Amino acid sequence: NGALLATGSHDTTAKIWEVNSGVCVVTLAGHEDIVQAVHFSGDGALLATASDDATVRLWDAHSGACVTTISGHEDEVWSVRFSPALNVVATGSKDETVMLWP
Repeated sequence: NGALLATGSHDTTAKIWEVNSGVCVVTLAGHEDIVQAVHFSGDGALLATASDDATVRLWDAHSGACVTTISGHEDEVWSVRFSPALNVVATGSKDETVMLWP
């Protein structure tokens, strides 16, 4: 049915998998440290990744292209979520902050 699943890894990449076949359809490379968290946008068009390199990246989930890199945390980013109601990305970090990004 085309359902997708995303994973983050200690190898600094994230991968998007086709659930039914178990095939990796795209590998997202660009972080410089462990990818701790991943989250698809509500429409599935974007994937957000949070990394120990203190950045968040937004990726085109279909092409695998990095759309933008978000910097501002002072330490590892451990969580990331899209908030469709607020039209923002929320991140949480080891630096004990939560940030909202438009």
